[in-house]
Amino acid sequence: MPRTGKFPLALRTVSALAVGALTLAVTSACAHATAGTTSDPATASGTSSGTAASTLRLGYFANVTHSTAVAEVADGTLAKDLGSTKLDTSIYNAGPTEMTALLGGQLDAAYVGPSSALSAWTKSDKQGLTIIAGAETGGAELVVDSDITSAAQLKGTTIADPQLGNTQDVALRYWLKEQGYPTTLQGGGDVTVQPEANATTLTLFKEGKIQGAWLPEPWASRLVLEGKGHVLVDEKTLWPSGQFATTNLVVATSFLEAHPQTVAELLDAQIATNKWILANPTAAQTLISASIKKLTGSTITTAEIQRAWTEESVTNDPLVSSLKTSLSHAVSDGLLKNTSLTGIFNLTLLNQELTKAGESAVPTS
Repeated sequence: MPRTGKFPLALRTVSALAVGALTLAVTSACAHATAGTTSDPATASGTSSGTAASTLRLGYFANVTHSTAVAEVADGTLAKDLGSTKLDTSIYNAGPTEMTALLGGQLDAAYVGPSSALSAWTKSDKQGLTIIAGAETGGAELVVDSDITSAAQLKGTTIADPQLGNTQDVALRYWLKEQGYPTTLQGGGDVTVQPEANATTLTLFKEGKIQGAWLPEPWASRLVLEGKGHVLVDEKTLWPSGQFATTNLVVATSFLEAHPQTVAELLDAQIATNKWILANPTAAQTLISASIKKLTGSTITTAEIQRAWTEESVTNDPLVSSLKTSLSHAVSDGLLKNTSLTGIFNLTLLNQELTKAGESAVPTS
């Protein structure tokens, strides 16, 4: 990577909470947002106003689908680019819990799945957060027992995912509905959807207590290689050209308005890190697998990281159009109501920093 160093900060592991807690954070989110703000975030100038934040509180997952965050924190790139701004990081298992923390004022920025970001945005009256960049595309699969070879065999089974309302949960429920298995948010239906921490899901799958799971990497690869399962659905096959956002970078809208300079520095670190990851896949795999072990205490084998790597890719593009599809799926699942997405994206700073780095701007629609 462009810069090397030791892990700069002790990281806090945050246990998963119920998705209902997200609603409780809305009041805090409105208080956390700038009162009476009339400026349009889409026209934010970036570094021409605001002040550097004293601290940047960043959330992310110890997953391969969060490779950007794992790498930029692990080797010190982000801490260095932030300069005098202190970096404070927290690790999460799934997006709804992470978004509860962001809306509650405990995080300033987060790497998170688009469905979780969308849910938090709508529940905060479209004020609580802004998507400022992409981070990952691909890297999610439905892995099932080896004797299950078709959707027709899923009746009566239990399928896990990371958390009710997270990006994989939305995808799983929508796909099941298309196969003739509508589910309820309480776990009812011909197929039981059971939210679990990813590590717990692996254990339950090995023990035969669940029959499959829709998971991000490296957990899908671990179910295949450690759990002896096989892929029934690779989510890439469900999207045009196999392109869909798995992880985006979001910031609290009030933080973006107050500290555009710090947000630009966060984006600079991401741009440099993604460039390095794409140019140095072997070194990146080594760094990321070692970092995940440090964060979780769980070892990803060489075979698992190599398989996971083929399923996903880092990107700065949030794939704006794919969020419309994610919204329609969440509406079909009964998790959200249909709404306009105007204002959820602000890619001004991203494209500004990409241009400075000599890279192409990303589409804004």
